[in-house]
Amino acid sequence: MFIKVCGMRDPENIRLVETLDVDCLGFIFYSKSPRYVPDNSVYIEAIGNCKKNKAGVFVNESLETILDKAQLFGLQFIQLHGDETPDLCDDLRHRGYFVIKAIAIASSVDFHQTAKFRNSCDYLLFDTKTSSYGGSGKRFDWPILTAYQGETPFLLSGGIDSGCVEEIERLQHPQFAGVDLNSGFEISRAMKDVVKIKDFIYKLKFRV
Repeated sequence: MFIKVCGMRDPENIRLVETLDVDCLGFIFYSKSPRYVPDNSVYIEAIGNCKKNKAGVFVNESLETILDKAQLFGLQFIQLHGDETPDLCDDLRHRGYFVIKAIAIASSVDFHQTAKFRNSCDYLLFDTKTSSYGGSGKRFDWPILTAYQGETPFLLSGGIDSGCVEEIERLQHPQFAGVDLNSGFEISRAMKDVVKIKDFIYKLKFRV
């Protein structure tokens, strides 16, 4: 299972989380987010030194800005949370990046949006629909995932915390590929509880 921890910023916190059995760390480059990562030399160095895969989260940014950030911070994944087009996703993939496209979900009708991204991204990310582009820290109704009939693997996001292990294990969708962890594992904004994440991963992978 692909495990991504998003909303990282603090250098020491990054160093500790990357020692865990995670596949990717996420960094938010959306200025309206409370977990926004500015172009500060301290953050550039800390993220650049991270040995795990790194994802940059963007909302309606230009291709030029995304590419500049990707080079500056040494990103491998680009995660798009706005109204980006399949053409932008294709362009980024052709440049060698893995692309995650977020789809906001409130009801089964929202899965219709996934069709146009069928061949243009590596993962979809299903997150709870809100009035803005930010995460809500709340879950949508996971049983409606059965309405998704696409072939692109998806990551699950929104309201996941240490008490979700059994519910996640019950998800039997063939395209369910992993989870995106954020606010449910925070001590404070952009500071993750390393012990909680470690315990969650152990339970998830070893079913204890």
